[in-house]
Amino acid sequence: MEFDHDLDALGLLCPLPVLKARKRLQGLAPGQVLRLRADDPAAVVDVPHFCTESGHELLCSEAAGGKERHFYIRKR
Repeated sequence: MEFDHDLDALGLLCPLPVLKARKRLQGLAPGQVLRLRADDPAAVVDVPHFCTESGHELLCSEAAGGKERHFYIRKR
């Protein structure tokens, strides 16, 4: 999947991946896509919840090997 910006949150635990994603999304233009790379098991729940609450669109979430997941978030 194509994305405009990449955020490496590997090794960070809840709530840091979501907090860093929120900060990075603030600097993006509406419609741009952020790829968030995270390996925190809680991110599977936290990222979709963050998107729902903030109005951003979670385009997809995919396993990327080992515990790493990639989340593709379109800014509202």
